[in-house]
Amino acid sequence: MLVPVLLFIVGLLFLIKGGDWFVDGASALARRFHLPELLIGATVVSIGTTLPEVMVSTMSAVSGHGEIAYGNAIGSVICNSALIAAITIAVRPGKVDPKTLRVPVAFFFAAAAIYCVAAYAMGEFTRPLGFVMLAMFVAYMVANVLQMKKAPAAAEAEAEAENAGEEMSLTKTLVLLVLGAVLIALGANLLVDNGTLIAQALGVPESVIALTFVALGTSLPELVTAITSLVKGCSDLSLGNIVGANVFNLVLVSGMSVTLAPFTVPQSSTLFGINSSLVLEIPVMLAVMMIMTLPALKRGKLSRAQGIILLCIYAAFCAIQFTM
Repeated sequence: MLVPVLLFIVGLLFLIKGGDWFVDGASALARRFHLPELLIGATVVSIGTTLPEVMVSTMSAVSGHGEIAYGNAIGSVICNSALIAAITIAVRPGKVDPKTLRVPVAFFFAAAAIYCVAAYAMGEFTRPLGFVMLAMFVAYMVANVLQMKKAPAAAEAEAEAENAGEEMSLTKTLVLLVLGAVLIALGANLLVDNGTLIAQALGVPESVIALTFVALGTSLPELVTAITSLVKGCSDLSLGNIVGANVFNLVLVSGMSVTLAPFTVPQSSTLFGINSSLVLEIPVMLAVMMIMTLPALKRGKLSRAQGIILLCIYAAFCAIQFTM
């Protein structure tokens, strides 16, 4: 037990330093190309912080553990929205540009609709469905690139003011992004692998581990990025990262897993005599994303009450998981 605990701590240190470098690099990239931090967060930062989910879910599906791949994707969205975003919103609520947020939110709910069809109507995730999800990932990236082309003109004045100080070189920016992403991925893997060993030693079921512990472990990069962004005053970067990461969890993480190894909707527990995934996990996933994004799209700002409500939902969700 001592070795897993030590490796768990090493993973945590990797995550902290990796998150620091990654946020610095992403912020410098946004300033250099006169792009809104929300947009950079929804693309570049999201790809980096979603790497652990991609690796964990793909390896789980290929090795025949579809329930971990499935639970990790849904659990990560819930964790990102109801814990990580909730902390960001509760600590520093502020204004949000609805135009920049519109594309990732639209793609998330489109992907969620496909997810619901597979879960409720088909009862399985087939390879063709995996191709559809990956095609949505490509479309999402194209949509963001097109949005980025329009962003410089709108953000030029603000970006010039931000660039009044010394600008980080492009080489250093890219090095920070790459090294930060690598440390985040390594740190998350160490935490997930060794955290799962610790959880299993304590007798926690695999399905609960996937929806809570593994989901939290693979979402730690988003948590580290969120906290680092708050400390550095880049809350837009954090929100964009979380929304973008949620899109990637459904279209990239699930898409890769399903394409390589299709699986049926797992049933590890029931609620009211029905598969708990259909009456608890998926509805909670949709609910927390609505609470996080719809008020921001309508009013253009976030409120501390949203963060508190989301945190309460996450606490209740975890409590139910461990009592079923």
